[in-house]
Amino acid sequence: MTTTPDELVLRRDLAAAYRLAALFGWDDTLYTHFSVRLPRADNAAPEEDRFLINPFGLMFDEVRASDLLVVDLQGRVVSGKADYNVAGFTIHSAVHMAREDAHCVLHTHTLPGMAVAACEQGLLQLNQISTEFHQRVGVHAYEGVAFDLDERTRIQQSLGNNIALLLRHHGLLSVGATVADAFAIMFYLNRACEIQMAAAQMATVAGPVTEIAAHLSQHACEQLQSVEHERQILWQAWLRRLDRLDPSYRD
Repeated sequence: MTTTPDELVLRRDLAAAYRLAALFGWDDTLYTHFSVRLPRADNAAPEEDRFLINPFGLMFDEVRASDLLVVDLQGRVVSGKADYNVAGFTIHSAVHMAREDAHCVLHTHTLPGMAVAACEQGLLQLNQISTEFHQRVGVHAYEGVAFDLDERTRIQQSLGNNIALLLRHHGLLSVGATVADAFAIMFYLNRACEIQMAAAQMATVAGPVTEIAAHLSQHACEQLQSVEHERQILWQAWLRRLDRLDPSYRD
């Protein structure tokens, strides 16, 4: 199968996302998964979409651009010589099927993300970072390991038009028009969860935490949306950092 220039860039970016996730401590041994939709062929229907995802068995810090699998929405491996995480296919195919704008989907099992996903109130408006997610995070009820394809409909409903999803008792999910967008969203969502977890620990000795007023959260959220183009600048900085450390993700 011929690899187009667009696909080469997407492979590089998705491999970089895996390496950065390992660098930031977001990996969970062989588990969790990131995906990116490939450009649709001329005259192709949406149900013919294909996406890149990691092969099961590689640690995040091992993933290279050439390792990524091409999978279709029926679960067939179109290109690649390995298998994928079954739960990963359920989650990622659900989002790619429902959201034309969600070209990239990231899912993590980080400690702060799973801690906040276990909290009844979910993500609180405790800091400026969390305001980016004011009324922009869905919540999906836990149904067990995502082996059942029937869960895809409910994942789609839980995500709605949001930029992120709290998977109850499971972890975090972010979506974006590009790998840069989805990665920046996950970075700051995870950071907001870290701050919430730290604030909860401090509350035992420093007293109750206070939330930002709703109108201020909305105002700050709108301000942050006006500078979302800066995610692309941040992504290039992250790529330069990877290139200094280990450029093999590009292979």
